[in-house]
Amino acid sequence: MSVRFILSAWLAAFPLAAIPCAAQTARPALDYGSAAAIRDSCLAWARQRGMKVTIVVLEPHGMAVTLAHMDGVSTAGGEIAQWKAVSAAKFGRATADIAAMNPPAGMPSVAALQGGVPIYTAEGALLGGVGVSGGKPAEDAACATAGVEAAGLKAARPAPTAQ
Repeated sequence: MSVRFILSAWLAAFPLAAIPCAAQTARPALDYGSAAAIRDSCLAWARQRGMKVTIVVLEPHGMAVTLAHMDGVSTAGGEIAQWKAVSAAKFGRATADIAAMNPPAGMPSVAALQGGVPIYTAEGALLGGVGVSGGKPAEDAACATAGVEAAGLKAARPAPTAQ
């Protein structure tokens, strides 16, 4: 008997359609339009205050959707902003909250200073994170939050609604 015959007989006996499959759960995703609105609003917020910043907007797995840096920013700013954004996206918390948890030094993907905030839908789905570097830590956090809110999204997990 050939392998092809055995495989054909097995597939005939157990059609793939008979195997129960769960449908994929639909999940919201951070689209480029929303990410660009966060970036551009953050840039405008920083310009109004005379700040020079780098902004990184990521999806929940840490992949960049968009980024920008203003002229004259530190060359380290991009890495710092990305570090803050990754931390916020992966943990679903502002980096200020993560710092308050006192994580161990050297823990990967953990930013322990302000400037990174998560991005949530109004319903509470995590879309990613945004990191800002270039100002004082509190200014970086305010810039990131302003960008997220200007895009009509939330910079913290919304409280559950009573049903």
